[in-house]
Amino acid sequence: MKQVEVVAAVLRDDAGRVFATQRGYGAMKDGWEFPGGKIETGETPEEALKREIVEELNVNIDIDDFLTTVEWDYETFHLTMQCYLCHVVSGEMVLMEHEAARWLPLEEIDSVDWLPADLMVVAALRTAL
Repeated sequence: MKQVEVVAAVLRDDAGRVFATQRGYGAMKDGWEFPGGKIETGETPEEALKREIVEELNVNIDIDDFLTTVEWDYETFHLTMQCYLCHVVSGEMVLMEHEAARWLPLEEIDSVDWLPADLMVVAALRTAL
């Protein structure tokens, strides 16, 4: 099975809300996820995450803490996703790849249709916060 290694940002704002994005392309189009992407050759996970967030959302972030690693088998690939708690430090958010996004208070975190691997991140987030 194909192996895919990615990073994801659990972006939080000053009110404690988390940022969710809706995929605008691919087999999992319309599913909700935490933003991020693939780690390029030679990058650390943290470098990849900062680069991906600039590419996807046009903002710069600081990484606060490691949250969890999710291992998930999708139909055609195995996903390893390293997830970090982060916050925006500069820039105005622009959706470059996603079709929608929402800031969700923790009590509304189940109001979107999360992709299966991202549901594991939501569970880790509930435990951590």
